[in-house]
Amino acid sequence: MIVGMSTANFTLFHVALSLVGIACGFIVILGMLGNRRLPGWTALFLLTTVATSVTGFLFPSTGLDPAQIVGIVSLLVLAMALLARYGRHLQGGSRWIFVIAAVIAQWLNCFVAVVQSFQKIPFAHALAPTQKEPPFLIAQVFVMLLLVVLAVFAVRRFHPTSV
Repeated sequence: MIVGMSTANFTLFHVALSLVGIACGFIVILGMLGNRRLPGWTALFLLTTVATSVTGFLFPSTGLDPAQIVGIVSLLVLAMALLARYGRHLQGGSRWIFVIAAVIAQWLNCFVAVVQSFQKIPFAHALAPTQKEPPFLIAQVFVMLLLVVLAVFAVRRFHPTSV
């Protein structure tokens, strides 16, 4: 039992948070590409992504593991995004800090989603059972390059005039 839920139900809750965060993250990034703030989507993205990272620490663990390291990095990046968005209201340099932090948080979510997909989806697992095979590397590089390109364009295009 984790927080009053069976491990299976807690895992579903954690995965649902993650998937909502990923979907909202892409909506927010597309909004930035169109120079739109999308405050509701941004809040939902940040909330679900923080919740995903926090709930990840509630799973049983025998010590600091790679998943927890990703969670720690994610929470640090999200703190910067939250400060830039809500503390500094995207003024001055906080605009590009928010964009970069939001995209890094999205990449971390997607990175974990790719890892989990290759572990849990039989077809993907058959392609890369140890996650050292080319299909896994190709998937991770694709996601990273996509988000780097989106970040570059978002930094150039996202210039909100009102907060």
